[in-house]
Amino acid sequence: MKVPLNGASRRAATIEARLPASAQPRHAGPRPFVYAPGVKTLDDVLPDARDGLTREERIVLYVLHETQKERGGRSVPTTMLWGRVCEHFWISPEDLSEMLARLGARKA
Repeated sequence: MKVPLNGASRRAATIEARLPASAQPRHAGPRPFVYAPGVKTLDDVLPDARDGLTREERIVLYVLHETQKERGGRSVPTTMLWGRVCEHFWISPEDLSEMLARLGARKA
């Protein structure tokens, strides 16, 4: 039984037909699962066995270190750090302050 294509499906089929064979989509296996923004995976939550840091804590420390190098070793304002960390993942300013205190990078 042939299913009639709606307008969007017909356009997509026409575009795919015009592509060279090397650029046509391959549907041999399952498509990779893409997480929605803001969804945490086990890799984000579970601490690493090497040092006990989560992925988010490691990113915060890395961004803090890079920003300190840019500023010539001076202290980094929390708001500046928050803005740069939010380029990697979303965290509220309160959660960032709590994380910094837990990591020893800020007084509680």
